[in-house]
Order: sequence, then structure tokens, then C-alpha cells
Amino acid sequence: MPEGDTIYKIAAYLDAELRGRAITAVRVHPAFGPGAGASRVLRVSSEGKHLFVTFDDGTELRSHLGMYGAWHTYPPGAAWRKPSKQASVVISTGTRDYVCFNAKAVQWLRRRGFRRSDQGARLGGDLIRDGVAPEELLQRIGTFSTPQTPLVDVLLDQRIAAGIGNVYKSEVLFLERCAPLRQVKTLDRGALLGLYERAATLLADNVGGGPRTTCVTADGRGGLWVYGRYNLPCRRCGTPVRRAKLGSPPRSTYWCGVCQS
Repeated sequence: MPEGDTIYKIAAYLDAELRGRAITAVRVHPAFGPGAGASRVLRVSSEGKHLFVTFDDGTELRSHLGMYGAWHTYPPGAAWRKPSKQASVVISTGTRDYVCFNAKAVQWLRRRGFRRSDQGARLGGDLIRDGVAPEELLQRIGTFSTPQTPLVDVLLDQRIAAGIGNVYKSEVLFLERCAPLRQVKTLDRGALLGLYERAATLLADNVGGGPRTTCVTADGRGGLWVYGRYNLPCRRCGTPVRRAKLGSPPRSTYWCGVCQS
């Protein structure tokens, strides 16, 4: 699933392409609602894993890529790399088509309407844009989790903080030396904040170009500490990296049984 850094980069690209541009049409898959006619894009922005295209008529188009979504761009008449039936959104300028395929969710919102306000309220702070606000973060942890909630679920709860996905979940827990199923009640205030401060740093470090990197190996190459490295030696201690589907709902988690004991 694309995580906060990926959506941030997509939004930055689309904003550079579309800000201030006249749109000839916005086509939306019927499963998500109606399309729209000519308008002008005011901006494109991200909030965690959500992308918002804001138009000059007071509307916003929210999209969430989920597990399989992606944005492509094509000149008019060019062959698409995916079937047209998979197109969730097509934003046309007359010279380019910006196509979102296989989105998990697409929704029209009024920029100052209740549903837009509610959408924002249901998301925690964007860790790239807002960083960590300690008191608000701790309050949201108390509101949306219990003392027994495992850390794998806490970190992925976008109501607490927006932007962390499955990759960063595993990487943050490794770097902070926390076992994935460790419960919230076993961490003090500083340790809880440390998880999110680490996540905010990793996300911000990856909003540029190139592959996602959380560590630099001895040969100078970038890579990940544990995610996707099942049964390979831990980069710290050499113990084979473990993998299991953990949390609710279960999602692939990678960790070192020694470093995160």
C-alpha cells in the first residue's frame, strides 16, 4: 500500500502539473459518483494517505489508493498501461490525461462542507506536514486505543497520526527496539512519542526521489532494516528476520527476535 511519503510525492507532482490549470473534464468511475465539467485546479495536496484535488468551484476530489491504486499521466489518445475499466478518476486538461487506477476510495467533497471537516477531524496530524504534536498525539492514543492494544495496530491507526503504513510500521518498531505485539501500556510517554518522532523523520527523509530508504548499508547503498527481508540476516545482529501476519486486521510484519525482544 502506498504510504504517506508516496502520496506526498504524488501530490507534489500533480500540484506542479495542475495548479492553476484549466480542466476540460473530470471523469469518475460510476462506482464512486458523478464526473464534472470544466473548471480550474487551485491545488493538489495530501493528508496522510489521502490525496485532495481542490477546484475553483468550491469542490474537492478525495482519493485513497489503498493496496493497488496508482496515478499515471498520458497524452490524449495514448494507449493506457491498464484497462480503462480500472480507471477510478481521469482529469483531462486537453493536453494531458491524469489517470488514477484502482483507487480504494474516491469522494466528492465541498471544501468548507461538513463531510470535509469530518474527514479532517477523523485523521490525526500528517506526520510529514505537521510533525509530532505531543499532547494531541497522546490524547489520540488514549482515545483510539486501549492499554492492551499492540503497537502494530497503534502505528497503523490513521486517526492517531496519518502517514504510517506497513513498511514504516516494521521499520519504526525495529529502530525503536519494540516487539510488534508489545502493548501500549508497557511504554511510557517518551517511548510512545519516540515511535512517532522516528516515523516522522523517516517519512520526511523519503519525500525526494529514489527508492525508499531507512538505512545505509556498509557498501553505501540504501535499503530497509527488516521489511521484506524475511529469513535474511538482521543488519544489526545477524539473526534471521522473522515475518508473520499480526494485528487486527492481520498484516505482514517483519522484525528481529533478538533486537526487538
